[in-house]
Amino acid sequence: MVVAEFTGGGGGWREMISFGHRVVTGRWFTVFASLLIMAVAGATYMFGLYSNDVKSSLGYDQSTLNLLSFFKDLGANVGVLSGLINEVTPPWVVLSMGAIMNFFGYFMIWLAVTNRISKPQVWHMCLYICIGANSQSFANTGALVTCVKNFPGSRGSLLGLLKGYVGLSGAILTQLYHAFYGDDSKSLILLIAWLPAAISFIFLPTIRILNPNSNPQHKELRVFYHLLYISLGLAAFLMILIIVQNKLSFTRVEYVVDGFVVLFLLLLPLAVVFREEFHLWRARKSQAFTDAAANSEFKVVTEALPPQPLPRGISEKEQTSSDCTRNVFKAPNRGEDYTILQALFSIDMWILFIATTFGVGGTLTAIDNLGQIGSSLGYPKRSTTTFVSLVSIWNYLGRAVAGFVSEIFLTKYKFPRPLMLTLVMLVSCVGHLLIAFGVPNSLYFASVIIGFCFGAQWPLMFAIISEIFGLKYYSTLYNLGAVASPVGSYILNVKVTGYLYDKEALKQLEGKGLRRKAGEDLSCLGVECYKRAFIIITVSTLIGCFISFILVVRTRKFYKGDIYSKFRVEEQAQSEIAVAMATTTSTSSSVPLETECKATNGDSTLATTSGSVAVTEELCDDKINRKLIVGTHLRPIIWPPAFRLSHMDDSPF
Repeated sequence: MVVAEFTGGGGGWREMISFGHRVVTGRWFTVFASLLIMAVAGATYMFGLYSNDVKSSLGYDQSTLNLLSFFKDLGANVGVLSGLINEVTPPWVVLSMGAIMNFFGYFMIWLAVTNRISKPQVWHMCLYICIGANSQSFANTGALVTCVKNFPGSRGSLLGLLKGYVGLSGAILTQLYHAFYGDDSKSLILLIAWLPAAISFIFLPTIRILNPNSNPQHKELRVFYHLLYISLGLAAFLMILIIVQNKLSFTRVEYVVDGFVVLFLLLLPLAVVFREEFHLWRARKSQAFTDAAANSEFKVVTEALPPQPLPRGISEKEQTSSDCTRNVFKAPNRGEDYTILQALFSIDMWILFIATTFGVGGTLTAIDNLGQIGSSLGYPKRSTTTFVSLVSIWNYLGRAVAGFVSEIFLTKYKFPRPLMLTLVMLVSCVGHLLIAFGVPNSLYFASVIIGFCFGAQWPLMFAIISEIFGLKYYSTLYNLGAVASPVGSYILNVKVTGYLYDKEALKQLEGKGLRRKAGEDLSCLGVECYKRAFIIITVSTLIGCFISFILVVRTRKFYKGDIYSKFRVEEQAQSEIAVAMATTTSTSSSVPLETECKATNGDSTLATTSGSVAVTEELCDDKINRKLIVGTHLRPIIWPPAFRLSHMDDSPF
């Protein structure tokens, strides 16, 4: 059907080229490109696969390894810098910086582990992994935040889908690593150095913020559901593959075939993008013919408004500075756009931050120690790979389910997202207790629970931030919320889990009448290695549940209302603008356009003969704002965006 639309000689080729350009520059291709970037941006979740190589090659004890893990989490989640950069630069700048940092950080780790450079000091390794992991925040900010701003009315589903691919990336990269390098686990570090960087550079021109979407929300959700079905198929294939690989030994050729299937499923969303863009292209083409047949006369009157001077003795900069200082502790209503400082000093932000510190920190500690937990409890090495892959897949499912289900529950039943976050944290306690008491063969089930709950917390937290504090400075606020993860990881992983593990390991060594030699790795066997640590993590997570419930109580009235109403108004206005501009363009060659200027006390008005479309220009201090009146409805709309200069004076603080 698509091919038939482009038949007809040279005109057909021109239409095909025009359609291809529309696809590549459209908002749906931006989603596709973001999905691929997210699909390889979860290298931080694969630390359990190569941590034993780092530990044995460099002679680290568990505390040192956990310190390295903390700096990994610190880099992955402290993305305030990327958020601030994204506020003043286009997304391609942030993505480029992230790609360079990713390659440098992980490539240096690979050189150290393979002894291609002299053994680095511990702080060198901490710096390398922090830089490499920090690239993930740049990828998230450049791609994910851009998509959320392009689709503000479907943010829950979009966050679930994109963050789901991040969660699935561990299993994706594992299969690609087997296809490229076989069973050489050290080469996995090399793969996560060059592959994410390459994909980011390929899609740099396509990731950008576009005009507000004029499609109804239900049509957007239909497309996101189709993308979800494809991702579920990918997750199901990876799950089956993991189970089979755990039972059978694969040859290199079989790994390569599996890798090609994974690549095919990763590229399959492109078919959905083509179909959706084709429908939009054909609809607009049909609308253009309809508008060209309509007859409308326009009578345009322009007006100039005198500049509004500030009070004497007060400069514009002084007024802005005074307003900024005064409004820091005077927060707007929930759902309005907060400044960065207003959000930072908000009680809601601190409640969410503390709850996430315990919730995400506990699950992340379990994920980072899965390899060591499996070894301590006597699981074979092949099972360790299975645990990491299970966490990756259920991490994806948690993100996808939390994003889509919370969106449905919120829209239909006014079910608040903070309450769903509280319930997810409560379920994660089951996984922590299974690890603490070392129930035989329960680590498989614990991996599923931990992975699902860890993944589910992220889209819920990021959606809550966008809903309560607005989207104006979402790039920075998104990354401020993510700082809770490394804080929780440092407390629960380094100070609690690592310390108690080493204490038990030294106790076992002394029981054998041995003493640890310098540079020798420290290992612990048995349930006691992690028992006390995960009991503490369980208690701290329950405290996080209680704190999260406080946010539920504080925001219950807000979530009972229509939190997306303002975005629907903007989308409707944008749709009316598009129709009006298309009508004006299509009739300009055949319909005379009258211009009339009236001056009334320094003011003037803009009107049309038909009364259906009117445009007003206001010129104040060299800043131009245009308003479009459609029918009898007056809505302030910036058109075109290039004319809006006033936002440059807005302070993010």
